[in-house]
Amino acid sequence: MTLVKETPPVAPPADAAPARRRRPAVLRWTALRLVALAVLLAAWQAIVAAGVWPRVLVPSPAEVWSAFVEASTVHDGVRGYSGYLLGEHLAVSLRRIGIGTGYAALTGIPLGLLIGVVKPVAVVLEPAVTFLRTLPPLAYLSLLVIWFGIDESPKIWLLVVAALPPIAAATAAAVRGVPGDLVEAARTLGSGPVTLLLSVRLPAALPEILTGVRIGLGVAYTSVVAAETVNGVPGIGGMIRDAQRYNQTDVVIAGIIAIGLSGILLDALFRGLERVTVPWRGRR
Repeated sequence: MTLVKETPPVAPPADAAPARRRRPAVLRWTALRLVALAVLLAAWQAIVAAGVWPRVLVPSPAEVWSAFVEASTVHDGVRGYSGYLLGEHLAVSLRRIGIGTGYAALTGIPLGLLIGVVKPVAVVLEPAVTFLRTLPPLAYLSLLVIWFGIDESPKIWLLVVAALPPIAAATAAAVRGVPGDLVEAARTLGSGPVTLLLSVRLPAALPEILTGVRIGLGVAYTSVVAAETVNGVPGIGGMIRDAQRYNQTDVVIAGIIAIGLSGILLDALFRGLERVTVPWRGRR
């Protein structure tokens, strides 16, 4: 009698079951969002059909979609809005936001590290950071225009000043929140102040620092319309401002939707970057 050796079943990968469980959840949440969007559009259309407000103030979803398409294409020999396509307006604004947030991060992270570690620096500079954080962008836009003119410089500076305080504040709070036993252990092993800062405090605080940069990016995004109120075309904020002057509410709403959708995409990309660069988040 020949014995046949049975091959044991191959176990599925350890992460296969969680992945299978996640798919229905993702589908459910996606369906819920689509239903919520459909309800919002239906309510919007119902308000327009009821004539609660004049059409010049509240256009229909179809009119906004038409304005969105016209601003994104060449129609009747006219290229987009004010000679630029909607994507070009948005790209210019995103470039300004990227430059402003980049400069703010390059300045705000070292500043926050100094505030969080060196007490005399915190006593002197922390009130200034708080002062800037409480100022709305329009409060200092006029001053920046006086100083730098109406070209790119005041727009970039406004976004830098808007994004820097939350980045510096988040960095300082993150450095101060590093566990004391971790710092003491590094000192016991002979780490000096610079090594302690770069090898212990900075890696431990990096997740919260990136969160501060993400918040600063959001603040810069919300400030771009204010930055582009002066000579802002091309630019999505300048497009909205120009359309407002001529009561083109459909163009204004289309621009707002473009800002919101691009902001959601940018935030999702940044969260993905956080997961890649700081995989140890939450594992302390």
